Amino acid sequence: MKKTKSLFKKKITQNRTLVLSFFFAIFSFLSYAQVKASIDVDSIKIGEQITYKVEVEADTAALVIFPEGKTFGALEVIENYTIDTTRNNAKYNLIKKYGLTQFDSGAYTIPRQKIIIGAKNVFTDSLKIEVREIAVDTTKQGLYDIKPIIAVDKSVGNWWKYLLLSIVALALVAFLLWWFIWRVKPLTEEEEIALLPPYDRAKLALKKLDETGYLQNENLKDYYSDLTFIIRKYLDEKVYDRALESTTDELVARLNLLKEGNKIELSKEDINNIETILKRADLVKFAKGKPDVALAEIDRNTIDLELDHVKEALPEPTEEEKLLDQQYKEEIEKQQKRKKVLLTAGIVGLLLIATFAGFAYKYGFNYVKDTIVQKESKQLLEENWVTSEYGFPPITISTPKVLKRIEKAETTAQNPNVKASGFSYGAIEDILSIATATVTIQNQASLQPSQPGQQQSQQDNTPDIDLEQTGEAIVRSLESKGAKDIILLNEKFTTPNGAEGLRIYGSISLPTSGSDALRTGKYNVLLFTVGNILQQIIITQEDDVYLDDVVKQVLESIELKPKTE
Repeated sequence: MKKTKSLFKKKITQNRTLVLSFFFAIFSFLSYAQVKASIDVDSIKIGEQITYKVEVEADTAALVIFPEGKTFGALEVIENYTIDTTRNNAKYNLIKKYGLTQFDSGAYTIPRQKIIIGAKNVFTDSLKIEVREIAVDTTKQGLYDIKPIIAVDKSVGNWWKYLLLSIVALALVAFLLWWFIWRVKPLTEEEEIALLPPYDRAKLALKKLDETGYLQNENLKDYYSDLTFIIRKYLDEKVYDRALESTTDELVARLNLLKEGNKIELSKEDINNIETILKRADLVKFAKGKPDVALAEIDRNTIDLELDHVKEALPEPTEEEKLLDQQYKEEIEKQQKRKKVLLTAGIVGLLLIATFAGFAYKYGFNYVKDTIVQKESKQLLEENWVTSEYGFPPITISTPKVLKRIEKAETTAQNPNVKASGFSYGAIEDILSIATATVTIQNQASLQPSQPGQQQSQQDNTPDIDLEQTGEAIVRSLESKGAKDIILLNEKFTTPNGAEGLRIYGSISLPTSGSDALRTGKYNVLLFTVGNILQQIIITQEDDVYLDDVVKQVLESIELKPKTE
């Protein structure tokens, strides 16, 4: 008996120890941190502010992290106040305030907020608030029809700056090309002399010879070299095309041969004068002969006279020779123009290649290429996107193009107890299609697949909408439109404002308009339901890097608003 009592007391002691241990553990946790949440008012008018306050008491060594972002359910954060900190012995009292509001009337709940204190997660209590409508006295304030849509001019943006910069750059390149290639440049003295006829060029050379001062310095060797070069150059161009490289005897023999053959009407005396001066020049240049300066002046005048006689002895060019000469000049002009065109094209090509290479290095080859060819998917990504609300309750979504209303939904036609409204852009055959639909099911209504597809199980009161079955019905509707090889994946989807739904997605082979070819692509089906309301968003796209970014932006922009009575 004593043994039994002893065991009973021992068991009671153990139980007390466990209870005390649990109590002290709880006490230790509570002593570590205390969290309290409160609001200044629990009822506001539409658009008024609620001050949501979180008070935390924690050890000074503990790291406290307050909630950030869209964690307040349907309420919007309009102001995020700084943390107010006070010290109380070995603890900190932290106060964090948020300014919240809502622009739709109704009863809302501020969900529990997670506060991270050190390595522990502490949650606040949820709080309920009421947002009241603003009463309007319609006896004093008249009601008017909805105003029509007014076209608004698009903002100019910064495109004109890039256009102006491009025009300036093109103008600069064009000016440089004209200045260095196409501009008619003023001729130098040497170029002007080269364009003179051979006779005039020879006469001008004699005048320049008189200005050299060779005779005053008794530099007879250079004087005779230049003098004989003048007559030889003229004969080379007009009489014998090897006069410059021929010896004196060879040149004189050629002149006599041309005279005998009646090719040139030059007298024997003229040929002898030319021969005498050429041989005297050979003696001066090669045998160091030194004739008088006066004789050199006589030789200069003789050459001047013989130039006239040779010109007079030359036969007049025939019409055929004139035509050949004109054709030669035109061919030279064409060659010069062709050279300028090729040079211009080469420079422009190099500039374009250098510009392309620079942009490709900075932005990537594919991006620059797609910009040049104006790829449609890239243009969609860089459009001025439209953010709008579609249906009721509204689906807020941002898209590259505005969604247009579907005039008559199939569901409405099949079942009068189902009200549906839909909006769409593009079709399954296009590179991108986006469609939204809001379906309201009346009591005892049966939801049939609609455009793009819905499904509902029938109940006596509020219908129970199975999102997975609805998604499968939508996928079947895609198959009926020619899509194949559909991979079916699904996951929970939460919008930025906290609405939860189902996302069905995966790869798909899309049909091509007017062809049997299939295109690889992707699809997304988003389904949300509240009571008897089904909201859906269907997106199909080709497999394209720009369209991936487009769909990502669309998915991140989706927000759902609750139905208000």
